[in-house]
Amino acid sequence: MKTFLFLACLLTTLCSPWHTNAQDLQGGIACEGIYPQHLQGFCLDNQGAIYWSFTSRLVKTDMEGKVLRQIIVGDHHGDLCYHDGKVYVAVNYGRFNDAQKRADSWVYVYKTSTLTMVTRHKTPELVYGAGGLAYHDGKFIVIGGLPASLQENYLYEYAPNFKFLKKHVLKTGHTHLGIQTAAFIDGDWWFGCYGKKLLKTNNSFQLRGMFDCDAGLGIAGGKGKSYWIARGTTTPGKGCTGRIFPASLDQAKGLILGKE
Repeated sequence: MKTFLFLACLLTTLCSPWHTNAQDLQGGIACEGIYPQHLQGFCLDNQGAIYWSFTSRLVKTDMEGKVLRQIIVGDHHGDLCYHDGKVYVAVNYGRFNDAQKRADSWVYVYKTSTLTMVTRHKTPELVYGAGGLAYHDGKFIVIGGLPASLQENYLYEYAPNFKFLKKHVLKTGHTHLGIQTAAFIDGDWWFGCYGKKLLKTNNSFQLRGMFDCDAGLGIAGGKGKSYWIARGTTTPGKGCTGRIFPASLDQAKGLILGKE
């Protein structure tokens, strides 16, 4: 009994307190397996594979969620994106959301075929912790944490070789722990935050909307003009799961899941 209670407490601590802590969601595409830490994000390639980041596990599945490959990675691997045959993951080994700027931020790059690490890039500009990224039009946008005292969010723009180009400021007011996930879909940038906040900007990073929509565990575009949003569960004593759902564009609500 003591062993069981210890494991239950440990897994509860490891899995995010902002994670869905309820019965399994139905529908969508479920990632096969149960993981010790929660889902941070996902992305899709153009070959029919999905890549999932579970904080300390990087997982590749097919479009039915069957695991093709998984590796143990450093804690904390955050949101990720696919570009040009590789998977890019935002990584922080320091403190998140720390006003004293004690983050240790990186972008790690992995081969899609084997999930072997190709290289890594230091991103010291993300002083509050690198939490996610996305690619579009010759640039990476990296997002991350935010101290409680700040009332705006920051987007960090990098060239493909991760030369720092520019910091963009979003006048959003405070969002809990900053921005967690990012994606460029059908002409717009989307940024998911904890607390069910979804931010939308145009390609020039002008804020176009803030919605009560939960995309803090992952958002990505598929083929054509399709949208996908992630959900997850946490089961004390067992672990964490991830699942993605198709979503549709709504002018008033931002994005709406096809099925919760």
